[in-house]
Amino acid sequence: MAVFFFTATMVLYLVGTVFFLAYLLRRSEALSKVSLGVTAVGFGAHTLALAMRMIGTGQAPLPSFHEALSFFAWTLVLVFLAVEFRHRIHVLGSFILPLALLSLVSAAILPEQVPTLKPVLKTLWVHVALSMLGAVGFAVAFVAGVMYLIQDGLLKSKRFNVLYTKLPALDFLDHLNQQSIVFGFPLLTLGIITGAISAGFTKGSYLSWNPEQTWALVTWFFYFVVLLGRLTVGWRAKRAAYLTIIGFAGVILTLVGVVLKGHGQVS
Repeated sequence: MAVFFFTATMVLYLVGTVFFLAYLLRRSEALSKVSLGVTAVGFGAHTLALAMRMIGTGQAPLPSFHEALSFFAWTLVLVFLAVEFRHRIHVLGSFILPLALLSLVSAAILPEQVPTLKPVLKTLWVHVALSMLGAVGFAVAFVAGVMYLIQDGLLKSKRFNVLYTKLPALDFLDHLNQQSIVFGFPLLTLGIITGAISAGFTKGSYLSWNPEQTWALVTWFFYFVVLLGRLTVGWRAKRAAYLTIIGFAGVILTLVGVVLKGHGQVS
């Protein structure tokens, strides 16, 4: 049943993505309502898929990278629905849902075998969950940055088209960008700390300086500088948008590094 709901989720997210992308080009608000409805149903199916997967394996969640990516997509959609419920920013789904769909498709490609964890690794899911939640914060900051640059370009070129009317104001996007980093950075920090503690117990060394750990630290330092610049120096607007887009590329490279090393298992 978990496989059925997972497949249903991918189909529903795909349909929702098509409708959301169509919404970008048309003035019909009915498209946004259909897109939101399909996404909500897909999120429900996704929740059932994760729950049944966890019950079926009989061990702590997120033991494989397949599940970690699925959890990332689930949390990303959850954040979108929360922002949508509060601010009614329909167009956000046109950027968030394709990203969630891509993550879910990537999860489907990876092996689904659940490794049998040693007792000392039973809490590894805490490290994975915190790291994924941090990545979600950076993903939303990335989306806000992309939307900011598009809206800024439309304003400067005086192209007041359909997309311009649907994108939020620049101030809101800048605020969303900053708040997403504020949300993601502490979670990534905790994810790195819990990962180091787990490595200390299993390998006798908190830091082995392998490529994925090194890149994770580089990403952490990059976002630390960005956050510090935003909260103290006052980095805003276009500079912050560019920096968060660059930073999210670092997050993707870190995830790819883990996949290449673990062949689908989080380590």
